[in-house]
Amino acid sequence: MIAVRSVVAYVLIVAYILIAGPVALVIGGLFRWEGGLFALGHVGVWLAMALTGIKYRISGLEQVPPSAAVVFCSNHESNVDPPVLFEALHRRLRILYKAELRRVPLMATLFDIGGFVAVERADREKAMAAISRGAESLKAGNSFLIFPEGTRSRTGQLLPFKKGGFIMAIEAQAPIVPVAVQGGRDAMRKGSAFVRPVMVLVRVGSPIPTAGLTMSDRDGLIARVRSEIAALLERQISS
Repeated sequence: MIAVRSVVAYVLIVAYILIAGPVALVIGGLFRWEGGLFALGHVGVWLAMALTGIKYRISGLEQVPPSAAVVFCSNHESNVDPPVLFEALHRRLRILYKAELRRVPLMATLFDIGGFVAVERADREKAMAAISRGAESLKAGNSFLIFPEGTRSRTGQLLPFKKGGFIMAIEAQAPIVPVAVQGGRDAMRKGSAFVRPVMVLVRVGSPIPTAGLTMSDRDGLIARVRSEIAALLERQISS
């Protein structure tokens, strides 16, 4: 049953991409209709989650003012984390992502139109330029999602945090919101392409202000955010 459901989901998702992708390029690239572009993205994510049986439960988001531009900072344990958080956290959420994902041509174009920011981790100069672009977008009122571990944790334990997203937040003087996500790892077992239904738990912490902080405060900020995410994860396990 899981195999059949997964195959049907893949087929319908690809069909949606083939139909919605060109439409998104027109309304986003030609007409610059941001609302329409994000609406298509959310429909695609909702479709994928509905077809594969992935659900989520979120708590704590009420602590984040809906009009505030913030940096949501999350742990990363599975492939389903980005779409779940894109759907759960904000209707027009930008993402600071690794440039390797730009190997998919259509995805790269749509990400650019949507204001997502790619970081070239192997090139410091390009990486810092990308972070500065993200900071300017934050100042313009756009919220971002970052995964500071840089890759998925295979064990569920937090990996060391990379600094780029925190530099972006300090440059923009934007609050960082710690986020803990759990449950997605069971959706895809190692070596399997089949997607299993899961419930993903998302817990949002209190915003951590960066107003008045400078780059000399960066490491302390990273330690505080990491500690907050660890506490949120522990709270989910014990609840």
